[in-house]
Amino acid sequence: MRRLFYIGSFMNKALVVVLLSVTLDAIGIGLIFPILPSLLRELTDSVEISALYGAILAGYALMLFLFAPMLGMLSDRFGRRPILMIAMGGAAIDYLIMTFAPTVEILIIGRLIAGMTAASMAVATAYITDITEEKDRAKHFGYLGACFGVGFIIGPVLGGLLGEIWLRAPFLAAAIFNMINFIMAWFLLPESRPGKESKFKFGEINPFSSLKWAISFVNIRTLLIVYVGFAFVGSIYGTIWVLFTEDRYGWGAAMVGVSLALYGLFSVISQAALTGPITSWLGEKRAILFGLSFEMIALVLLAYFGQWWVLFALLPFFALGDVGGPALQSLLTSKISEDNQGKLQGVLMSLASIAAIIGPLFFTQIYSLLRGDWPGGIWMVAVVIYVLMLPVVLFGDKIRPGTFSRGNKK
Repeated sequence: MRRLFYIGSFMNKALVVVLLSVTLDAIGIGLIFPILPSLLRELTDSVEISALYGAILAGYALMLFLFAPMLGMLSDRFGRRPILMIAMGGAAIDYLIMTFAPTVEILIIGRLIAGMTAASMAVATAYITDITEEKDRAKHFGYLGACFGVGFIIGPVLGGLLGEIWLRAPFLAAAIFNMINFIMAWFLLPESRPGKESKFKFGEINPFSSLKWAISFVNIRTLLIVYVGFAFVGSIYGTIWVLFTEDRYGWGAAMVGVSLALYGLFSVISQAALTGPITSWLGEKRAILFGLSFEMIALVLLAYFGQWWVLFALLPFFALGDVGGPALQSLLTSKISEDNQGKLQGVLMSLASIAAIIGPLFFTQIYSLLRGDWPGGIWMVAVVIYVLMLPVVLFGDKIRPGTFSRGNKK
């Protein structure tokens, strides 16, 4: 009994530390969004920074794509704790350098390094897997997503407010948050894999090998296309939101931060409280269509109505749109054996990273063409992409029984 109590106490303490660490990390990331365009204008002495802004966001996503599998493999070999601490300490130093970056080139290099250290999210997820029984993993992963969402609510608000005081202050705050993470991990976070090491295989850190593995399953190919489409369109909000609200409403950093925070708040509530009941009521496929419908309605209204209050009124519609993503992910997991669920999640993260690389480049280029005459037209571009996806959503998951044998679920 005493041993069980000790194990439970260890798990609870470690889980709380990891979740708090993820929350602080998300705050640090969200701090930067409201002020990055203004800082780029200051460093480049140019008003038109759409293409550069999109390239920086794409570069950040590219680092996530490349380094998430590498950090995961290193944590298998050397333990979760040291890799997490290296990432936290590196992020703190990196954000401190960006605070005083004298040129745009140094800022770009700093953002690329920030993408590398942010890939530690994969290690944090692996840590929770280590300390959690299988029956509780879904619940704890839910906590993880909620903490990340809370961080993105607090981060933009704090970043906007700090940006009004000093444009570079959010970078300094991000450095402080990462240093707090490092200190907390040093004193409070035990190793989740003591004495367990695996061989470091360079071939397995190649993200393309995992993608090839997933595509080999006929029964999930079309669902993966839908997943990429969702992630691709989803990148429009982080890419265009700041530029759009500046152009259409003349908002400063503080107001942009408030709007992003409210967007995040409604999204967290929707995914935490509504996804389960709606999916149980409609089923996974219809829940995807439910979310897609609400998001398309919100996008069309935002495109054609220019009053600032319309954006706030549409936030619940956007939040209902977020029901579709978890329902799609649930449908995907039902198509793969239990032994390969972790590998599947790695593939989905890689696909989301690819979409996050291409999406900002695509949407910033389109927005630069539309912003002069019709800034809201960018949201109709997203609607068109969703309309093209509808046939795949409706008919893409009709898989014949026995498409692959159990022997192929390797």
